[in-house]
Amino acid sequence: MTTSAVCVLILPISLVWGTLFLALGAPAGVIAYLYFVVSATALVIFSRTRDTEWLLRAELLNILLAPTISMAFVGGFLESGGVGLWGVLGALGALVFYGPRAGVRWFVAFVGVFLVSGLIGEILGGPSTLPRWFQSTMIALNITVGGSVVFFLLALFATQRAEALAALRLEQNKAEDLLLNILPRSIADKLKADTATIADQIDAASILFADVVDFTPLSEGLQPAEVVGMLDRLFTHFDLLAERHGLEKIKTIGDCYMVAAGVPNPRPDHARAMALMALDMRDAMHSDDGVGQLGLDLRIGINSGPVVAGVIGRKRFLYDLWGDAVNTASRMESHGTRGQIQVTRATYELLKAEFELVPRGTVAIKGKGDVETWYLVGRRGSAPAEDVALSGLKPAAAPRPREVPSR
Repeated sequence: MTTSAVCVLILPISLVWGTLFLALGAPAGVIAYLYFVVSATALVIFSRTRDTEWLLRAELLNILLAPTISMAFVGGFLESGGVGLWGVLGALGALVFYGPRAGVRWFVAFVGVFLVSGLIGEILGGPSTLPRWFQSTMIALNITVGGSVVFFLLALFATQRAEALAALRLEQNKAEDLLLNILPRSIADKLKADTATIADQIDAASILFADVVDFTPLSEGLQPAEVVGMLDRLFTHFDLLAERHGLEKIKTIGDCYMVAAGVPNPRPDHARAMALMALDMRDAMHSDDGVGQLGLDLRIGINSGPVVAGVIGRKRFLYDLWGDAVNTASRMESHGTRGQIQVTRATYELLKAEFELVPRGTVAIKGKGDVETWYLVGRRGSAPAEDVALSGLKPAAAPRPREVPSR
């Protein structure tokens, strides 16, 4: 602790100073011993009470008064060897521990006591009993040793301040990393710069919803830690895929995962990036390692179109999307097929030049009627044969719709 460290450092100095003054017949040495007794007593009391505030005030007052008052008994400023300069430690300590305003008050007190004590010694002091060499030596010692203590105090303060700033920067970095885990960087930067409502109109984006098939009945037979661990492992993998493809994870809702391409920063290849993400998600579920070992399967739905994006809430931020394109993407998932990626016509038109898609037909969507849908199979020329053979369908350039009852 800084306070006790400085006090312990000055204690032996006060004994040496007192002994030197008394040895040469100067009664001011008694005041140095008195300082030692008061300071040591304060430290003993602190060791029992751990009252830092009381110790600090006692020690600052002690170092402010004892050296300066002693000048009145030795003959003033020069005769005392400038011992009163030690009193400035009280003002510096107040500045360090209590701030500038308190430091100014303590400094004014130091100057007042220093001048009054020194003048009393100059006016009322008799012939000096201290030799000239001793006076010069004490001036040199009080300046160098006292200056060293001041430097030590300020260096200690500077070190603690640097450590505090480093800790603050670390906490700020943690807070910023946490914010970036919740919000896109551009949105987080806007939020830090301006607390006004953040809302953007995105003219073209792609939205994906993925839901774990039959997860609710599966979770009923598992321990809570197993349920959370399974979803954490799955969604962490999806987060890595989203980062790899430059997409923005929006949120998870239970066992449903939502990700978007083209938000908050528009990109012309939003549908392509989303298709690659969806294929990687589907393939991961059937891999021999990683999330493939979980034994889960997905329904994936994708739609493309304009969306509104923004931040809601102030205590728990949420970056979310709204609009018909979002609702339709959700319906593509909920009305989809196990293990398949279902897309709308809007997405199909953006993908058909590069990707293999097979028509599913029409799906009855509440509020929208019959909606044409396709299954995304893979990239042209690279899709495995088993992925193409979906319920006997073959890749086709144009769909021939058929009715599929909604689920």
